[in-house]
Amino acid sequence: MKKILLIDQQLTDSLLLCQQMEAIGYVIQIVDNSFNALVEMESNAFEVILLDSSVPQMDSFWLLMAKHCQTPVIVLANSDNKQDCIAAFEMGADDYFCEPFNVKELLLRINVLKRRSKNQTESHSVYGADYESRKCEDIAFDDGNNAVTVNSQQLKLTQTEYRLFKYLFHRKGEVVTKAELQMRVLHKELGEFDRNLDMHISNTRRKMANKCLPRELINTVRGKGYCFSPVFI
Repeated sequence: MKKILLIDQQLTDSLLLCQQMEAIGYVIQIVDNSFNALVEMESNAFEVILLDSSVPQMDSFWLLMAKHCQTPVIVLANSDNKQDCIAAFEMGADDYFCEPFNVKELLLRINVLKRRSKNQTESHSVYGADYESRKCEDIAFDDGNNAVTVNSQQLKLTQTEYRLFKYLFHRKGEVVTKAELQMRVLHKELGEFDRNLDMHISNTRRKMANKCLPRELINTVRGKGYCFSPVFI
């Protein structure tokens, strides 16, 4: 049985989408807050979690998602707002889906996330326990091509993304503030509404995900900055 968890308070925008998904064989479990979502996740296996972007106070949900759950999360939004999209990816979302919702497009996105999850699982099974404790010293940098090789996967980055990745790597295990990254890598002071740094990090994570690399390599420390994980999770 294919099950989807929907976290939504209003259902005014996503109700039709739910009806269409149910019509093709999906079972939709609907909750309206993060606590009930976590309860459902403890007792059910879901193919994907659909999260209405307007649900307030979701920090606790994202925290537990990061620690305990590998179920992909697709954020549902009523507008294609770039800043909201960046914020969603920074919090840990796997995809961002805007109105008008199309069931065929949603199915394609779910299948992409399932294939990515399968590839990650196969990689873990191949490397076994050694993979789980593989140190970041295995990462190789190619300054001439702005490329990083991680677990035999080459990650082609822009010059700025490459410098950010390398700077965080050399400070692995430490929380590096946004102000420091902005000054040391982007060579300018961090403005109050400046999101350039977040955009570069978000793009880097997206490229990592496309290569089936763990997004936990670069962690967001809310209110402080970013931290490079010294061990693959």
